[in-house]
Amino acid sequence: MESTPEWASEPCIMGIDEAGRGPVLGPMVYGCLYCPLSYQSSLASLHFADSKTLKEEKREELYENLKLDKSLGWAVDVIGPRELSAKMLAKDKINLNEISHNSAMGLIKQVLDMGVLLTEVYLDTVGDPEKYRIKLSERFGSIKFVVSKKADSLYPVVSGASIVAKVTRDRALREWLVEETGEDIDRNFGSGYPGDPATKAWLEQHKHYVFGFPSLVRFSWGTCTTHLKGEVEVAWESDEAEEKGNGNSSKRQAKLSRFGFTTCESRSEETESSGKGRCKFFQARQIQQITQF
Repeated sequence: MESTPEWASEPCIMGIDEAGRGPVLGPMVYGCLYCPLSYQSSLASLHFADSKTLKEEKREELYENLKLDKSLGWAVDVIGPRELSAKMLAKDKINLNEISHNSAMGLIKQVLDMGVLLTEVYLDTVGDPEKYRIKLSERFGSIKFVVSKKADSLYPVVSGASIVAKVTRDRALREWLVEETGEDIDRNFGSGYPGDPATKAWLEQHKHYVFGFPSLVRFSWGTCTTHLKGEVEVAWESDEAEEKGNGNSSKRQAKLSRFGFTTCESRSEETESSGKGRCKFFQARQIQQITQF
């Protein structure tokens, strides 16, 4: 994001849009574009359009051009797949619409905190347009909000935000640092959308029956469940405090049908600490079991 522009004290407009809401792979990115209200009529001459209608080369060109335009400011919020899944599967669940709303409001606050005088903000709707508009107006009372479907094709300032978000996500996918370096992971995952055959094949190829999927995957997406029907049942030792509190020794082990570490009582400590016969996840990282601290 740029530093506070010289025109920040003038009445300004902002557009907000996202990229990557639906895919099972990679981050969801919210982007915003803002400029002086007096520059609004000039936006049409920049040939912004809904990023989904543009080829990648054109999006990249427009993105580089807007970064050089002194009359434009922009910012992004990149929400990684782990964060998305953790929030959606938490005890106090946060659904995707609320995550989206929070991201958009975070960008507005970020720009306001820079000292930019935002007077109008245009957004592509998430959920009911009027309810979303009221929610935004209650949070930011001094700003006029326009929330509508297809805002990225109706308002050039939202089209510009769409380009910022889409290019940022595309670059993030290309440059994604794969944490699971011990595994054979390729990047031929197609579009990342659940219905894409290439994406389905990639998920099938990279699943692990104990550890699930690589960090690139949004494991809270329903499409992941179908790929893990043969998952391993895992036994967890319940928390000692919980045992004492409940006074129920039968709760010593809580069986979960998700991902974690399997236990094997018949395996000797010597075998465990040597790493022999252990999952390649541990072998690749040279992880050893510690029994004395």
